[in-house]
Amino acid sequence: MMRAAARRHLRPLSHRAHRLAPLAAALILCAGSLGASGAAWSLTYTPAPETVPAILSDEGAQAVVAQCSGCHSLDYLTTQPRGKGAQFWRDSVNKMIAVYGAPIAPADIDALTALLDARLGKAG
Repeated sequence: MMRAAARRHLRPLSHRAHRLAPLAAALILCAGSLGASGAAWSLTYTPAPETVPAILSDEGAQAVVAQCSGCHSLDYLTTQPRGKGAQFWRDSVNKMIAVYGAPIAPADIDALTALLDARLGKAG
């Protein structure tokens, strides 16, 4: 013998659809009244201009700024834990390439890793 809860799930969709009809009608009426009144929702967002942190603002750090800021803020870099060493940065760069598809050439990985470690890897 089938339980009542199981029988409820076997009812045809049309049985359940009639309960949604009032909700669907209300949504259509609301959407129509918004369109007819000429009211339009408008949202304008202007992000703050990217600022380069002082530790990455000189000419020597331009490779990091150019490679990393295309995908995330530079603050993301400066808030990473210090003192993790070059392997931490190498793993981070490789993760950005492999997982997130960062457009970093394999030939640039060593230089980028060394620069990140020199600027952001030291405990302090």
